[in-house]
Amino acid sequence: MARASGTAMEGFLQGGFLHSASGIRYEVFSRDGEVWMSYDRDDAPERSNDQTVLDGEKELLYFIGSGHRGRTYLYQEGGEWFETPINFYGKRQLWDMAPNYGLTKTMPVALPIDSNCLHCHASAVQTALPEARNRYDGPPFRQGGIGCSACHGDASKHLEEQGHGPIVNPAKLTPVRRDSTCLQCHLEGNVAVYRAGKSLAEFRVGDDLADYVVYSVKASAKTGGGRASSQYEALLRSACKAASGDKLTCTTCHDPHSSPSAEERVNYYRSRCLVCHTGSRIATEHHPEQKDCAVCHMPTRVAVDISHEQETDHDIQRRPHPDVSIARFLDTAEADDLLPVGKVAASDREMGLAYAQLAEGGNQRDAEKALRLLLKAEKSGASDAELHTKLGFIEQMAGDKSDARKEYGESLMQDPYDATALGNLAVLDAVSGHTADAVSLLQRAVDADPSQITAGLNLAFIECRVGNKEKARQILMSAARFDPDDPNLRKFLSSGTYAGERCNLR
Repeated sequence: MARASGTAMEGFLQGGFLHSASGIRYEVFSRDGEVWMSYDRDDAPERSNDQTVLDGEKELLYFIGSGHRGRTYLYQEGGEWFETPINFYGKRQLWDMAPNYGLTKTMPVALPIDSNCLHCHASAVQTALPEARNRYDGPPFRQGGIGCSACHGDASKHLEEQGHGPIVNPAKLTPVRRDSTCLQCHLEGNVAVYRAGKSLAEFRVGDDLADYVVYSVKASAKTGGGRASSQYEALLRSACKAASGDKLTCTTCHDPHSSPSAEERVNYYRSRCLVCHTGSRIATEHHPEQKDCAVCHMPTRVAVDISHEQETDHDIQRRPHPDVSIARFLDTAEADDLLPVGKVAASDREMGLAYAQLAEGGNQRDAEKALRLLLKAEKSGASDAELHTKLGFIEQMAGDKSDARKEYGESLMQDPYDATALGNLAVLDAVSGHTADAVSLLQRAVDADPSQITAGLNLAFIECRVGNKEKARQILMSAARFDPDDPNLRKFLSSGTYAGERCNLR
């Protein structure tokens, strides 16, 4: 964990690859004491019409990931911080696209890095400025790696008194707060919703994680062993956890300060099992030819959320099924129900926002559940920018333009930089013929966060239509710094076509 982040040169791994789906070659290399990523695509005749010449570089400033499982890098563009679209995968010792981008035919849009993401990889993470979630007043974090404070709190008094001063010992906390120490980084769920006004970056050891964020999973989802980043979900389902209750926690089997060597691993974890499974027959007669308990009871699964990776299934079963097990949080739940992970109280707001996240993928049933819950939460007095924006989006998709406009207005009263509210309200103004209002909103969005490609494209198209062609070109060229391979942007620049309509930029 101490090696989870740092300066790019400290974590420099040279390499590259050709991504066949997009035709782009990526290279990571050093030059004059700095680390760079280059990307290029030839103008070969066999390329399809939507793939054109691409050539550029990004200076990489920080690395994220120890390299044991993987590593990626951070770069800065226009005062904002982004993650590279490529990763190094440690177990396979190869470079490839970041998860979920393996089949993309273009260079992925710039991936913003916010403080919630950095919280699990670095120390002294800074709070983002209000204009954009990935803009900071200086570097995004002040200390590379996960320091002692992540699990033990402020150590200044402890150090001043040569180790005799106060410091947090997670083992002495209540079970919920003890477990929160690990889960602040080792729990993901299908959906995560932050409590109103809360950020994971604000979490401090000794807090209850549920006061900051609610994690939910689908009742039908393949969880735990299928998702490398959230083994706690699987552990909750295990017979060992059911029998042991609060006595069983992450540190029952894992030492956060060290890991056993490859030679010690089998005996070390077997001894952890035998602390509870004390019968002499288990220790001496139960399959003496196989000392590795995990082979049968915690088999390695292919992880669905991390490319080139496998993980030990923590849904400890007496006779594991060969396939990844189905979540069993609540037998009576419908297949599409979302269920909070653990014994967490989730309000209508949190569950409504969780369904709203799923509804963004186009699921009508999730949208209906989100609408019902969010309206109920709003009627009960809940009011924050995220709630109003999500509610406005669902109402807009349902054709309720008047209600959507009201919700977006409420959102911008609380967060004048909410990019989604600005962009969607601008669309409503544009289709209603209120062009000046639409331009004002889109300009606010682009000024605050120039990486908002859709807002930039919409603004450029309106400016072009009203005759401000040079301004439209400038907006598009600025957007290209963040997403040089966006097909809509390239098509607009080359032919003046956008969203099925035309406006000649020349």
